[in-house]
Amino acid sequence: MDTRPNILARLFRRFHIAYLGFQNRTRILRTARRVAALAVPGQDKQPVVFFNASARLSGLSLNAAFSMLTAWSLRLAGIPVIHFVCSAGMSRCVLGTDRDDHTVAPPCDSCISQSKRIYAHADTHWFSYAQNDELAVLLNNLSMDDLSNFEYQGWSYGRLVLPSLRWILRRHHLADDEPTRFLLRQYILSAHRIAQEFSAFLNQANPLAVVIFNGIMFPEAVVRRVAQQRGIRVITHEVAFQPFSAFFTDGEATAYPIEIPEEFELSVEQNAQLDSYLEQRFQGKFTMAGIRFWPEMRDLDEALLAKINQFEQVVPLFTNVIFDTSQVHANTLFPHMFAWLDQSLEIIKTHPKTLFVIRAHPDEMRPGTKKQSRESVRQWVEKNGVNDLPNVVFIDSGEYISSYALIQRAKFVMVYNSSIGLEATLMSVPALCAGSARYTQYPTVFFPDSAQAYRADAEKFLAADEIQLPSDFLPNARRFLHFQLFRTSLDFDEYLQAHPRPGYVRLKSFPVENLYPNNAAALKVIEAGVVDGASFLV
Repeated sequence: MDTRPNILARLFRRFHIAYLGFQNRTRILRTARRVAALAVPGQDKQPVVFFNASARLSGLSLNAAFSMLTAWSLRLAGIPVIHFVCSAGMSRCVLGTDRDDHTVAPPCDSCISQSKRIYAHADTHWFSYAQNDELAVLLNNLSMDDLSNFEYQGWSYGRLVLPSLRWILRRHHLADDEPTRFLLRQYILSAHRIAQEFSAFLNQANPLAVVIFNGIMFPEAVVRRVAQQRGIRVITHEVAFQPFSAFFTDGEATAYPIEIPEEFELSVEQNAQLDSYLEQRFQGKFTMAGIRFWPEMRDLDEALLAKINQFEQVVPLFTNVIFDTSQVHANTLFPHMFAWLDQSLEIIKTHPKTLFVIRAHPDEMRPGTKKQSRESVRQWVEKNGVNDLPNVVFIDSGEYISSYALIQRAKFVMVYNSSIGLEATLMSVPALCAGSARYTQYPTVFFPDSAQAYRADAEKFLAADEIQLPSDFLPNARRFLHFQLFRTSLDFDEYLQAHPRPGYVRLKSFPVENLYPNNAAALKVIEAGVVDGASFLV
């Protein structure tokens, strides 16, 4: 076999990516110079502080781009901006953690180089790392349980950094071994260092507000708490639900707090707009954070249809990705998703005439990336012998069988907290939700108040001849989804384009004047939200 075409293709791709990287760096530096030349900060205005140490390393992620563009825009509007920037300021950071070798240090040199480009010609405050020896001694020889609950100088550092460790290790249950304990110790030491540095920085800066990415990853969580202790507003941002769009909020961005006015009702045009979106989504034609979960979508095959016909009813179970930071907010009924699955397994075993289809999230084992879950639904299925049960079909994350085709045949669906629960309601199919989700803020799904109540509802639904969908669920679901898509999603498409690396972006070529808030709807909304405390709504 002639392998030369494959070698040439790989070489061309490598060259192409290198060229795009050079082009992106050039555009960032050129825009930074233009912004600095045009920006005239108001002498009597308090500065706004930006911090996003967990958004990227050497590349440009969506959230890193949102922060960079927003800071440029505010400066052009005359608002002073100070960037609080990591200069090897942590012994271990989240994105710089090597999951396979805990001894590998973060790639600080390449990260600092990128920071120097992004924050070129800007007001910056760089912080570096220095270990607190007293704290290090206290952390030595502690177990995972002790480290997870560790407190120091009034800070619950263990609980604060734990979500970050779970996220980067792609697992909820953490091993009590030296590599994991080492990382947890380093995260605690690094968090304490950031708390000290940011406190000292605030003594000088006296900012109007602090804008951070996410707010759950430990560097940003520390900055958020320090600022809030001083009564300083903290604004968090995350990727929103339209391509190249951002979500900004005074709350916790990963929980997506959305306040819909009571009087808001969809017009004929808005209903048509939503229907057009749903038509594409139900075919898998959508992205989230630059990732397309469904490279293809297949209908149910003949074998599965034949299996369905052997049972009285079908109930799909839709899981979520364990590394999703929304799990921090989700675990209100159950301590974690696998506890819900354990209860679900008990229900499955007592209902042999019902076919349960367990659908792993299509992003759980994201191919070609380091985001593959290391504690997966597949592993749970294998550990518990679920495939041996005659009334269970397991669909793994790499099997692109349409979840919507499953919903169409379902009596009801059981979900943790993924968006499929809301989509089931939009298809007029009852959804029993086990974890807090952005849509559970409104009556859109069945959402009990405890694990015991959840099981009781599941048993009731399984026994019922018919499940009545409350009359307000469907209109609430449509109102919520439209508001989320078209009112809370702030569009940065004018400035950004896709990168060959999934989840990363490049700057488009645009006149710097397009960054003035008065020339861009999304940036005008953000300026009013940051400076005046207005809502971050289009």
